[in-house]
Amino acid sequence: MKLLQVKSVEEVVKIITDSFQEINRVQELKMEDSLFKVLAEDVYSPEILPPFSRSSVDGYAVNATDTYGAGESLPAFLQLVGEIKMGENAEKINRSETRYIPTGGMLPKGADAVVMIEYTEKLGNQVMIYKQVGPGENVILAGDDVKEGELILKKGTVLKEAELGALAALGINNVTVYEKPVVGILSTGNELVSNTEKELKNGQIRDINSITLASIAKKYGAKVLLGGIASDDFDEILNKASNLLDKVDVLLLSGGSSVGTLDFTSQVVKKLTGGNLLVEGISVKPGKPTIFAKKDNKAVWGLPGHPVSAMMIFNYFGEILLNILSGSRELKFKKICKALLTRNIPSSAGRTDWIRVRLTKDTNNYQATPVFGKSGLITTLIETQGYIEIPPQKEGLEKGTWVDVILWG
Repeated sequence: MKLLQVKSVEEVVKIITDSFQEINRVQELKMEDSLFKVLAEDVYSPEILPPFSRSSVDGYAVNATDTYGAGESLPAFLQLVGEIKMGENAEKINRSETRYIPTGGMLPKGADAVVMIEYTEKLGNQVMIYKQVGPGENVILAGDDVKEGELILKKGTVLKEAELGALAALGINNVTVYEKPVVGILSTGNELVSNTEKELKNGQIRDINSITLASIAKKYGAKVLLGGIASDDFDEILNKASNLLDKVDVLLLSGGSSVGTLDFTSQVVKKLTGGNLLVEGISVKPGKPTIFAKKDNKAVWGLPGHPVSAMMIFNYFGEILLNILSGSRELKFKKICKALLTRNIPSSAGRTDWIRVRLTKDTNNYQATPVFGKSGLITTLIETQGYIEIPPQKEGLEKGTWVDVILWG
């Protein structure tokens, strides 16, 4: 039996980030179809934004010098010459004149500031100004937001709501983005049958990992290609895996990486990648017997067959890998919930432990209750909201400790 040459979680993250680059396939999409896609090129502004100077408040457009010295006891009197309407060109004002202007209205020529309506009083065709303003006060100048030719969005930016809004404001309707990475999944094991199988024979179990791993891949923005099931035969696995690898960016081999069968899976992965094995075991529980290799810019994983182990490993490291392949290296922030631990958790020094927890809430605080169980039991993930990471330098956590619960997704 071959001993695992395990690497720490931090080492595996560094290996992934150092070893892979974005895929080189791009496509042009309409802006409305680009949510959560990643830009494949820098975007520069074709115009200024806003295209005209406008008011940031409801009030009166003025020449600021006409308000100097105005106050509660001695207001300035200006001639009201009309109203500025939204979406229409604003007529010029002369000295000692003013026009009512709504928020977002176009600042007329001759005006360089706006007095908030709260500091004014209208009397017939005159407006009393009770507060002086300076040039540019309560005004957004043309080009204040964006200059023509300015770099707006960098290559590698994930297009979210705000980014799409900026593109719409600038009249940019098409963007060049990276295509989604493709993840191929092949489950292995003589005991496995399709999850669609209605009746099981003795010794058979339905394939869980294809469904759960595909769901994780889709959650992180990838396309999925299911390769079905291969029996525990070297040539069958190698042939199916090789055919699948030609069509994908990430290949997941699920099963066959427990300690007893690690050598068998290692040989398949080595054959697929020309021996370019990057990781052969991770110092983490669950998921220690994980294999990770590279062929060109393609990743090949030998994941544990146990559903919980496979899910947690791919959920953690798969997000990092797919983020890189999709062209984005934006810093990802895990969603964290602070909670009080409801019981002691033992842990072994020298490895990272991921402990699934169930969250509840009393009057004041969230409470985290560990859910223990073997990694082959998928039900240990049901009704859990996340997990606690116990670093390798700690030997467990005590009841009553405040912990960071990393929420699923």
